[in-house]
Amino acid sequence: MRRLIIIINLSLIVAFMMMFADCSDSSKDRKQVSIGYVNWSEGIAMSYLAKVMLESKGYDVMLRNADIAPVFVSMAAGKVDVFMDAWLPATHADYIRKYGDNLEALGVAYKNARMGLVVPSYVTIRSIEELNEHKEKFRNEIIGIDVGAGLMNETERVIREYPVELTLKPSSGATMVAFLQKSIENKEWIVVTGWTPHWMFSRYDLKFLDDPQKQYGDAEQIQIMATKGFSDKDPYAAAFFRNFSLDNNQLGELMDLVEAYPMREEEGAKIWLSEHPEVNEFFPTFAEK
Repeated sequence: MRRLIIIINLSLIVAFMMMFADCSDSSKDRKQVSIGYVNWSEGIAMSYLAKVMLESKGYDVMLRNADIAPVFVSMAAGKVDVFMDAWLPATHADYIRKYGDNLEALGVAYKNARMGLVVPSYVTIRSIEELNEHKEKFRNEIIGIDVGAGLMNETERVIREYPVELTLKPSSGATMVAFLQKSIENKEWIVVTGWTPHWMFSRYDLKFLDDPQKQYGDAEQIQIMATKGFSDKDPYAAAFFRNFSLDNNQLGELMDLVEAYPMREEEGAKIWLSEHPEVNEFFPTFAEK
């Protein structure tokens, strides 16, 4: 009897080992794509949408969250395949100059992106040039986002060039929005570093301050970048990213849904995808993988 139990146990162990071996082999057969993203609303939304869509085609998609500089470093080193939130030609130009030889451009995910200084609509000033006159109302500060972000670097330059007598306070995208929301609830004056596309413009009544010196430049494109050689390594995924492009309404709705599912962003992306089957045209027509 004891011998029979031992034989049965050994059989179970072998069966489990074979099962996991099969899973491992199956996993190895699946193509993998890693997408780097920063905690910016449009990048989070687009990255999760790409993950959901590629996984529907049998890919294993890994999302890697980091600040902007490590994302570019990792992509240039081949440790991250794709970054979907490169603002060009101005905001992230320094990173392209530094790492561009080890990168390739895949496509434009969104046109007419804009950044600048943003205030609630009830704030009566209209221009960056008026900030100094009312700096006490703004507590002598501008609420920023992540250190090293292109928007922060541009704002530092704006402060020098005008000049602006307020101090730029770094935080994060989420913290900036939290400060904004609290100030709006109390009808307090606040100025933040902001950009479109961003869901906060559909949730709150906001406005960009006029930039008469055009220090923030003209509208930009949000481009999809990849590590050098990615197109040769995976032509199907590369073609998908080249075709990936959202208009203002599409991206706005996507960001709203993803934001509505904190810690479950993938669910928001799936719901949006179910309502927008037209984006399945992003998939190339040639044979998968």
